[in-house]
Amino acid sequence: MKIAIVLFNLGGPDSPEAVQPFLKNLFSDPAIISLPSFLRLPLAGFISKRRAPRAKKIYDQIGGSSPILGQTEAQARALEEALGIGVGSGHEWRGYVCMRYWHPMTAAAVRSVKRFAPDRIVLLPLYPQFSTATTDSSVKAWKAAAVAARLTVTTQTVCCYPDEPGFVAASVDLVKQGLAEVGTGPVRVLFSAHGLPEKVIRKGDPYQAQVERTAEAIAQEIAKQTGGLDWSVCYQSRVGPLKWIGPSTAAEIGRAGADGRSVVLYPLAFVSEHSETLVELDIDYRRLAGECGVPAYVRVPTVGTHPSFIGGLADRVRAILAEPQVAVCHGATAMPCGSRHLGCPLVSRAIAGGP
Repeated sequence: MKIAIVLFNLGGPDSPEAVQPFLKNLFSDPAIISLPSFLRLPLAGFISKRRAPRAKKIYDQIGGSSPILGQTEAQARALEEALGIGVGSGHEWRGYVCMRYWHPMTAAAVRSVKRFAPDRIVLLPLYPQFSTATTDSSVKAWKAAAVAARLTVTTQTVCCYPDEPGFVAASVDLVKQGLAEVGTGPVRVLFSAHGLPEKVIRKGDPYQAQVERTAEAIAQEIAKQTGGLDWSVCYQSRVGPLKWIGPSTAAEIGRAGADGRSVVLYPLAFVSEHSETLVELDIDYRRLAGECGVPAYVRVPTVGTHPSFIGGLADRVRAILAEPQVAVCHGATAMPCGSRHLGCPLVSRAIAGGP
């Protein structure tokens, strides 16, 4: 059996010239700006033109482009290798990268998968925590492009895996390395995630609840192994005038400094490095930590191709393929969303009385 695994990610500009069109694609997404297209598209052009100079300066600090494509390709190859071992090793596995806002974008990924002519397709977002702004947007774009390309292959989606054991194990390993790097003295682990406007959460997006679920799972496991852990969840990358979920990462760094604690910061909602980790966390917040009197600041790397993380993804792919009648599944140890999370595809389907 030929099986295509489509790895969703946001993407990033691959050159200074790509920064403005990347931003325009981002702000053109109705999941990002919920206005009618006749208003949203001109606004996206205006915002991208206005923000491009500042964004270019950010990317200049990491060589002028984002490393996310190469890292996602490495994850796809590692996943192919993991799936080729053990149960299902007789299948032909092929991993495809599908970026939402820069190349290879959805239509191109659909064409590549169609040429492969798979018997089954698994959509695998590289967003451990589900959000309407990331996973849902990527899945909707895929479905529309698949219809346009007449790709009529049985397709299943792994919608989230906030406390999937392999993801948690990889995270625990990396955070413990960060703690060891700090050494002695009081330390606080900050679990930092990309923020969202509060209004998105109020509409039923489960992202914040799932981020907190991930942090709890990692912290509990570390505390079990070490006897205790001082930790908190915070949110970064706030833009625009809207009120965003909090506390902010900057505020938590300031609080750690006031408490005389070193900081070990782990970006638990990112699985690959890009500007939000390499610039915002490594440069901007490191400088802030020094200004706030934080004794030591260690930024933990993303899970990348950590064997436990890739093994966990392979487990989720095998699990959903074993249930051919299931269109959507998740990798949590229990249902990660409640009835208020109307953005969750499983909750919305249950409310609508769907299968």
